[in-house]
Amino acid sequence: MNQRTLLITLTGPDRPGVTSRLFTVLAGFPVTVADVEQVVIRSRLTLGVLVAYAGGPPTGTGGTLGGLWTAVEQVAADLDMDLEIATGTVSKEKKRRRGRLHVTVLGAPLTPAAMAGISGKIAASGANIDRIERLSSYPVTCIELAVSGADPVALRAELATEAALQHVDVAVQRSGLHRRAKRLIVMDVDSTLIQAEVIELLARHAGCLDEVARVTEEAMRGEIDFAESLTRRVALLEGLPEEIFEQVAKEVVYTPGARTLVRTLKRLDYRFAIVSGGFTQITDSLVNELGIDYSAANTLEVVDGRLTGRLVGEIVDRPGKARALKRFAAQAGIPISQTVAIGDGANDLDMIAAAGIGIAFNAKPIVRQAADTAVNVPYLDSILYLLGISREEVEAADAEDGVVTPHH
Repeated sequence: MNQRTLLITLTGPDRPGVTSRLFTVLAGFPVTVADVEQVVIRSRLTLGVLVAYAGGPPTGTGGTLGGLWTAVEQVAADLDMDLEIATGTVSKEKKRRRGRLHVTVLGAPLTPAAMAGISGKIAASGANIDRIERLSSYPVTCIELAVSGADPVALRAELATEAALQHVDVAVQRSGLHRRAKRLIVMDVDSTLIQAEVIELLARHAGCLDEVARVTEEAMRGEIDFAESLTRRVALLEGLPEEIFEQVAKEVVYTPGARTLVRTLKRLDYRFAIVSGGFTQITDSLVNELGIDYSAANTLEVVDGRLTGRLVGEIVDRPGKARALKRFAAQAGIPISQTVAIGDGANDLDMIAAAGIGIAFNAKPIVRQAADTAVNVPYLDSILYLLGISREEVEAADAEDGVVTPHH
């Protein structure tokens, strides 16, 4: 069965009551609301309402639907807005388009060429952009596109290539209720949550920084086994006094946006965890300061007040991080499909693969290739936009709680 439709589009200065005024007029006519879209850019409103009705097309100014046309024209004139009305038909038997997706584009800056490239790839895939919304204008520009009719795996591959060409970050995620559900965020610590490698901070005090840094890089690139590299590096720390932990903790610098990310997700009842190839003597202070729910890290052995150059207990390595993610999910009562893993090095690959969404944050090439999406801007709270949380929402919540949101 086919129905007639009218697409009514009002464009003009935004002001209170525009939407109410239009729907009040429409309420007096035998139509049903099929779709509504509204966007405001720089105080200029575009409101589109698709209404459906039975019967012939509304021509002229006579008759019931002709009266609707005249009434809507009067609303536009009263509000000093531009009006466009288009007629058409819609089939109730029309099959639904393939699953809806969210395509998130991050750029610093975001250029017209980048948007042209991304939107072009979406169109070439046979998909349609149903809605576009800005989630952030600073310190990065983030645009989210609601897309229908695309295969997520194929589109993700196409957009990843285009994103690299245009120097932007792009994430493709399925739409649906699960996007609003409680999630578990599991994050690497060194060079992700914080800006340094803790073992290198310790090595500086031990006078062996160059050697430790070299072995660290080999491990991060996946050239040597992490457990072996950790054992070799820890051995170089033998003899350091345990008071060094307090000093190094003061040297730790959070990645820009780290506090905002954790604070916002905790406010939304997300669970937050850290997993680290570093050491509990440092990560425990991060847990306490940020209110993190779960953590796993290695522990340096201390005897008679000095480091022995050995570790205590099971090593948290690449497989260990994935096991920790699954353990934390079980403890939180959250399915693995609702977990998000964030990391930068080869040691994070297993947990990124195990999680529902794997995010490479300023990561090595091997990690960017393996992750579902990559974020290459230096602001950790940009990850909020991938979860559909806008900058305005963050700042509004901070203002309610008396927190000053940093502008990086």
